[in-house]
Amino acid sequence: MIIITAKVHEVWLATLMAGFMSQSRSKQILFDFSDILFRHFTWLEREMIVKGIAYDYDRDTVPIKVDKLSIILNNINTRLDQIDLLLGEVDHILAERIASDLKYMKGVLSKLPDEKIEAFSMERKYEDYALSEEATDALTVFLFEESYKEYELIMIYNYLKAHSEDAYLNRIFQILIDESFFHLKSFGDMMAEMGILGVPRIISKELYQVEDVKKFLFDGIDEELAAKEECRKLSEAVASNSPQLARFFDFIDHQENYHIELMKDALAHYKSEVDE
Repeated sequence: MIIITAKVHEVWLATLMAGFMSQSRSKQILFDFSDILFRHFTWLEREMIVKGIAYDYDRDTVPIKVDKLSIILNNINTRLDQIDLLLGEVDHILAERIASDLKYMKGVLSKLPDEKIEAFSMERKYEDYALSEEATDALTVFLFEESYKEYELIMIYNYLKAHSEDAYLNRIFQILIDESFFHLKSFGDMMAEMGILGVPRIISKELYQVEDVKKFLFDGIDEELAAKEECRKLSEAVASNSPQLARFFDFIDHQENYHIELMKDALAHYKSEVDE
């Protein structure tokens, strides 16, 4: 099951990246399919936990640099075929559900219209904003760093949630996963628009296989405060050329405030449970 779960992880990322590349109605279809594939990943993960199978989030690299959408769509369909062949090791009911989803996805993906891809052009222009070179450099660095951070947080909180039976904590972890997905999709769309799209690097298992949850939450609050500062700096860097873009990063900055409060809440709850 370790192999099929890794393969689902990879095709989830490939489908998400294809969603960033598309500039047509196919974008939402690809985003929806990527969401379904992520759910498949979490269900397979849960089955491994129930069966006592030791696992991690290691995966192969996911090449995505193409000049036509049809190329990555064909690649995704090939990956889905490979997963189909591995379903024999999965619980019957779950295997049936995944097989049904994959069959439908493959049919839809094979009929999506082709598109020329500009997500790797390296033009570093976002919409019609006349950003200075300094602001463009700051935005580029921010997007690469923060897109990885949001992917990292999705995987960390997902791992913590998968290994917790505490409904209170899991509610908070799920909110943070959902918020990180929104940020990742926002930043990924911006990267594709600027021609600098890239797949987040593989996460070290030391980051998500957390032994001291209290320390993780405490450190996480500091990381969110640092992220707020980066948003503030970027907002200031682009404000003179693009007040609208600056407002977007202020919007993200303010969302981090709630994340910090959620993590404080989780930390207080965890302390109270441990101390009892």
